[in-house]
Parts: sequence; C-alpha cells; structure tokens
Amino acid sequence: MRIGRSTNDNRTRVVIVTADDAFERSARETFGASSSIDLVTVSGRLAEQGDKLPLDGATVVVVDFDAAQADEMAAMSGLMARIGNWPPVIAITQSFDEAVARTLLQMRIADFLVKPVQPVDLVRACAQVAKGPSAASEPADAQIYAVLPAVGGAGVTTLAVQTAMLLLNSGGPHGKPSTCLVDLDFQHGAVADYLDLEPRLNLAEIEPRPDRLDRQLLEVMLSYHASGLAVVAAPNKPAEMRLFDPDVVTRLLDLVSSHFQYVVFDMPRTWFSWTDSVLLGSNKLFIVAETTVPGLRHAKQLVTAIRERLDGPNPQVIVNRFQPSMFSSGLRLSDLQAALGEAFTATIPNDYALVREAIDRGVPLDEVKSGNKITAQLKKLVLESDDEPAAANPNGDAKPRSIMQKFKIASAR
Repeated sequence: MRIGRSTNDNRTRVVIVTADDAFERSARETFGASSSIDLVTVSGRLAEQGDKLPLDGATVVVVDFDAAQADEMAAMSGLMARIGNWPPVIAITQSFDEAVARTLLQMRIADFLVKPVQPVDLVRACAQVAKGPSAASEPADAQIYAVLPAVGGAGVTTLAVQTAMLLLNSGGPHGKPSTCLVDLDFQHGAVADYLDLEPRLNLAEIEPRPDRLDRQLLEVMLSYHASGLAVVAAPNKPAEMRLFDPDVVTRLLDLVSSHFQYVVFDMPRTWFSWTDSVLLGSNKLFIVAETTVPGLRHAKQLVTAIRERLDGPNPQVIVNRFQPSMFSSGLRLSDLQAALGEAFTATIPNDYALVREAIDRGVPLDEVKSGNKITAQLKKLVLESDDEPAAANPNGDAKPRSIMQKFKIASAR
C-alpha cells in the first residue's frame, strides 16, 4: 500500500520515529511552537516501530535510526518500499559514512542529517522536502565565472577563491546567495588546501554510473567553508594523469549550476576535452596573467585561441601582482595595454604577505585585512562590471540554459 498525500493544506504533519529521548525533546520544542505543524512522535527503534508508524496524511517522515545495525537498515528499506514517492523521508544518522549515504540515496531518501542536529537545520530540511517534486520550479540559470591561467603560478586559485567570496557576500542584508567554487584541476587542485577543507569529490566512483549523480549525491561530495561557501574539489593525485569522461564532468557541472546562484570555476592550465563546454557555459571568463613579457604573450595567444574556437564569453585578461613604478625598467600599465589590446581589463596589486597569511589560515583576504587593495580591485571587476553576460551562439538562437546543452553544441562542430 502506498501512502497518499495529505489533503490538509493548512497544516504540515511531521512524523518522527526515534529511540533518542534527547532528540525527541528537541523536536517537540522545535516544532511545538508552531500552530501550523502537527507533530507526531513515535518512541522506539525503527526495527520495532516501522510497521506501526501513523503515515496516513503525513507530510514529512523523520527517521532517527542506527544505520550500523542490519535490522535497522532492513527496516528502513522496508519502510521506503511501503511508502513509495510520498511522503518524503529524512534520515537522521549517528555519523557520516559514505557507504551508508550511498545506500540511503539508492533508497530514494529525500535528505539526511548527521547528529548532532541543530533545530534550525531540521526545520529547513523538513520545509524543503515537504514542497515535493511537483512544487519545484525550474531552476534559474546560475551566473558562472571561469578563471583560467595563462601561465603556471599566476595566482588563479587565490583570485578564484576571492571572487567566490565576493559573490557569496554580495547579498547584503538580504542574506548570502548560494555560491559554489569548483576546482577543476583534478590532479593538482589547491582550492581545498587554500580553504583548509577536506576534498570530497570522487569522479572515479561516479564515472561507471553517471545516472546516480543527483542532488543528494552532490551534497555528499560538497565541502563547506565556515563562511558558507560550497566547494567541489577532488583529493590531489599528483602522480596520476586523471582523465574523465567529458559527459560525467559536464553532467556534474550542469548539476552544480542548476542548484547555486553563483558558480566559480578554478580552471586548470591543461586543455581537456570538456574545457570548451565549460568556457561556453560561462557568463564571464577571466584569463590571469603575470607581469612578465612571456606571461603577456601567453595570455594574448590564449585569447586568440579561445576566440577562434568558441563563440562564447569575451575573454578578459587580468594581470596579477602588478606593481607600478614610474622610474623602474619594469613593465608599465601602458605596456600591458599595448600588449593585450582590448582583452586587457584590469590589474591586481601585489601583496604577497597578505595572500600568504590568508592561505595559511584558510580564510578570505578581508578577514586578514579588511578593505585591502586586492579585494577592492576584484570587487570593481566582479561586482561593478557592466559587461554583458556570455554571448548568444552564432546561429542567433537563444542562449542554451545549461552547460550540458552547450557541450552538445560544442561537440557538434
């Protein structure tokens, strides 16, 4: 028997099963204050109470269970088979375990939380899953920023991190917009190290079964900085040349772009089979060069190559660590403008000590020194630019809304 949706639109019926007295008390205190929530708690283990749960008319079911116990996991499987697609189930587990997470995802658990669970997190999870799939509107397009190095050691990761932090904090009093920083250097990526995070992305595990890649699995592979910034990064494998199916990479990036308002890509210098699609899917493309003649030459060559290959965003060159001097023999601003032409967009001042301290502490530059010149310049470039987003495709059609669609266009050429 499959449980139907509640016909009462005015009250949310939350059913909780738990053998944890403290968790039950916390849930009662959390939901009891709202007159719009009908809370039903069932005390005991899921293995003992699973067949007795009052599910008729339930909006959300919260199951606090011990996933390490075989009878508990079997009871969860039986409950999900009995429930079907409604009501959604939120699992509460004792600890994070990737094997358990994969099993829960295969059961089509709507969401899961790990103890200790903050009351606000439980409320948000219940509110989110209670909307149901039919209530979800089509996701809006993310604003995507790609940061690409012209030469090695140009400081791309630092600028990508700070760009993501600026976008995250651009909401002002209205709250932080959802922002994700994606490290696409799967071999030598440094984003997780710069932010002192554990990288969780495992593309090798996804590749055999790309159809498993959904929002829940993405959450397992996300790392979160204390600022609220979401990060997609893979563990470093410096001795391996890591080549992945481009369909898997673009599927991952399409999923990320459909669930965040802002996405920043920290691009590797090596050009892979999926690079075209990522650049085509970007609204802004920044090429980072250093203040040397070879660095400017490589940036100019990269701009030319991108324009020849792609009808996407206009490449904008940022010259990093620029230190102007009127009387030295080094490169001047006029030299940069002459070398790069219209592709030149801005310089970033040099402050090695500030950047080094921010990296060592795993924090944004503003936390080390508020109002620093690097952040101020990036703010003008990222938040105050009037440049238009990515161009339409050359046939004059409407801009494809996802990276996956753009990948198909790029592959057909």
